[in-house]
Amino acid sequence: MTRKYFGTDGIRGRTNEPPMTPEVAMKVGQVAGAHFLRGKHRHRVVIGKDTRLSGYMMESALVAGFTSVGMDVVLVGPLPTPAVAMLTRSMRADLGVMISASHNPFADNGIKLFGPDGYKLSDEDEAAIESKLERPPRLAAAPDIGRARRVEDARGRYIHFAKSAFPDHLRLDGLRIAIDCANGAAYQVAPSALWELGADVITLGVSPSGTNINEDCGSTHPAALQAKVLETRADIGIALDGDADRLVVVDNQGQLVDGDQLMALIGGTMAKRGALRGGGVVATVMSNLGLERYFASQGLALFRTKVGDRYVLEDMRARDCNLGGEQSGHIILADHATTGDGLIAALQVLAALVESGNPAHRVLHLFDPLPQLLKNVRFNGGQPLDDDRVKSVIADAENRLAGTGRLVIRKSGTEPLIRVMAEGEDDGLVAAVVDEICDAVRRAA
Repeated sequence: MTRKYFGTDGIRGRTNEPPMTPEVAMKVGQVAGAHFLRGKHRHRVVIGKDTRLSGYMMESALVAGFTSVGMDVVLVGPLPTPAVAMLTRSMRADLGVMISASHNPFADNGIKLFGPDGYKLSDEDEAAIESKLERPPRLAAAPDIGRARRVEDARGRYIHFAKSAFPDHLRLDGLRIAIDCANGAAYQVAPSALWELGADVITLGVSPSGTNINEDCGSTHPAALQAKVLETRADIGIALDGDADRLVVVDNQGQLVDGDQLMALIGGTMAKRGALRGGGVVATVMSNLGLERYFASQGLALFRTKVGDRYVLEDMRARDCNLGGEQSGHIILADHATTGDGLIAALQVLAALVESGNPAHRVLHLFDPLPQLLKNVRFNGGQPLDDDRVKSVIADAENRLAGTGRLVIRKSGTEPLIRVMAEGEDDGLVAAVVDEICDAVRRAA
């Protein structure tokens, strides 16, 4: 079935434009609520959000939808996406909802759904919900309408949960940590967790206004954090995105450290402890070839999936791997969480830093990445990748990179973009093939 609403990470779009309207949100609440009305117990959904202005509107619409079909609603306010997944499980809820567009600008918003096990919904569940979104809802009788209530201690519950992923025998005493919360969902919980573990915490992006989420801050705009680390002589910098499910790090010299290097550190540390399962780590086709070669040198495999943390997690579960992630900083630690969790991943990095006793720039750079270039081409409909001229240019590029690099071309699951990525040992060749393919796609589009 062709998807009209769900993309690679729930439903996402510009607020007050289809599909991200209050009407659609209410329908999602009605249909998803009815889909999970299984058994005779009193049914419950947990709803969290980030700090976007439109979060209030979407939250109210979802509450109306869920309660109208007989499901009780628990509102937890601004919290990271992984916190909603955790609370869904711990509260024995039937469904969890996160209202967020992750790293997108404030004018966008999204709806992410979690099942009672805390995992993102399967393709089958999403397809079942989508197939009913344009049908009349099955409303509850008046006595069976759901109730809504707010839980005031949700932040404390998540802080305790996150801290439990940090080794008991370690503390962060004496460590100066700069953290940028992107004016997003973790603006309270992440600094608090680090402070409670003993760190000297320097904060950025902790003053949300409703319109400044991800604005020149957070994991997608780390320049401010890099400058702050150098200015304050911090030992390390941590940057989260708007819903705090992804992480990038800045070392003590102000150098950016992406998800590939973080997976190398965490994976290698877990392997040395005998705690890494599945014989390797799951990553996407976008992860650098240098990471694959690094793991091979350690006797570990790098298993690749298509882009999207849900696909990483599916492969992790199939292979019984307990570590996976994306170059962008979505890192899933299956022993602790059911989805990417920027704070929990950061705590693993900090634990490795404390145990090593070395400065961050020595701990965080474990391999030399191959030259890699990613460019996006916007298109306005059609199928530019099916054009024969584009196919010819791609085939030529693959032949030129054969044996020394890789080429990955894909449609974005959230925006009208074609993403063109190449990597190889010759940075000049990498740049040339990316530009040639982008030009061909532009002409076809």
